[in-house]
Amino acid sequence: MMKERYSCLKNGLNFSKCCFYCGAAVYRLSDGRIKCRACRRRYSPKKICRRLTLAQSFCRNQSVKAAVEQLGISYVSAKNFYDHLRKSLLPLLESDYEAAREQVEQYEETLYLDHNKRRDKRYIFDAQNFLTFVYGNRVYNILMPSLERYKTTLLEDGMHEQYWKEFSRFLIFHRIARLESHDNAIERFRHYFDGFMKPYRGVDRENFIYYLKEAEFKFNYKEKCFEKLIDLLRRAD
Repeated sequence: MMKERYSCLKNGLNFSKCCFYCGAAVYRLSDGRIKCRACRRRYSPKKICRRLTLAQSFCRNQSVKAAVEQLGISYVSAKNFYDHLRKSLLPLLESDYEAAREQVEQYEETLYLDHNKRRDKRYIFDAQNFLTFVYGNRVYNILMPSLERYKTTLLEDGMHEQYWKEFSRFLIFHRIARLESHDNAIERFRHYFDGFMKPYRGVDRENFIYYLKEAEFKFNYKEKCFEKLIDLLRRAD
């Protein structure tokens, strides 16, 4: 039993009357599903609404646990859907950037370390390195090679002390940059990303790119995040 009715129904998105995918008229099948008269798709309105409500929770930065408590669904289902959304953002953001790459104005490289590792020198090589480009009011991030593969050499050369001193001074420092001012989209994104990552208390290296891109998506689309996710879900099915 749901603890709260799906908010997509409250917002007037009633897929029992019009097709979620194309907006045409629909009719109900004997098994309770809906079939579109135009595109011929079949779907469960309840499933669509559940997914959209989870997408709303995702856009509001609600944790999987909070979404589960609100909707009364399984943790595994919610976690899998969150992961699905994160992965679906990569081609979208790549397409956005490719369409506007001639408009790139500034760029800067960032070394980022999880909040819970910033007081211990041993973790300096766990830092993630990414390059941020600005086009218009949007950003695009490229994950750079990990310092992990240089760890042995840098330790032998004593470079970890130098990295740590720089990181301790700035927390996030820059090595490649072309900036026109200190008040720019890169600085705003960095501040946003740092706050965005704090609740997670660390993300595995292999999954870092998905959280970086989630932050990029939310920074770029802001209040239009949910609208864009609806469009992605329509095209993905």
